[in-house]
Amino acid sequence: MPAGSDPGSGRVEAPSLPHTWRPFGVRIAVGVLGGLLIAIVVVVWFAFDDATRAQFTVLERITLVLIGLLLFAAYYALMRCRVSATTAGLTVVNGYRKRTYEWSQVIQASLRRGAPWGTLDLSDGTTVSVMGIQGSDGARARRAIREIRAAIAANTPD
Repeated sequence: MPAGSDPGSGRVEAPSLPHTWRPFGVRIAVGVLGGLLIAIVVVVWFAFDDATRAQFTVLERITLVLIGLLLFAAYYALMRCRVSATTAGLTVVNGYRKRTYEWSQVIQASLRRGAPWGTLDLSDGTTVSVMGIQGSDGARARRAIREIRAAIAANTPD
């Protein structure tokens, strides 16, 4: 169900620009779980006795560090997702990819029931995922979609 058709979802005024929306639950989960994972790995490493640590070869140690760096890169990509509205248009950052759209290019924003994140319908007929609006954020995500819709309506020339 699109966010604007939610029962009791009154009209939302367009936010003052510039405005940025970021996912809440994902950022908390990645920060907390990523931090816990690092803490556990460090504690376990130092809990090993010297003989056990000595059994790890240089290649194995490098592999563990590379896996850690890959996890950090994935966590960072999730944490940097956002949607920013300015007077010029919308900027969507999904992971490491950044796209900027003028207001005239954006037709609609939606968050369908059960969808993992919001979407933007563009004037060229394409649809863009908006990972900065996570469906798992519930009412917060629906409100963000309503605000983006209001911003589109307020900034799109008729």
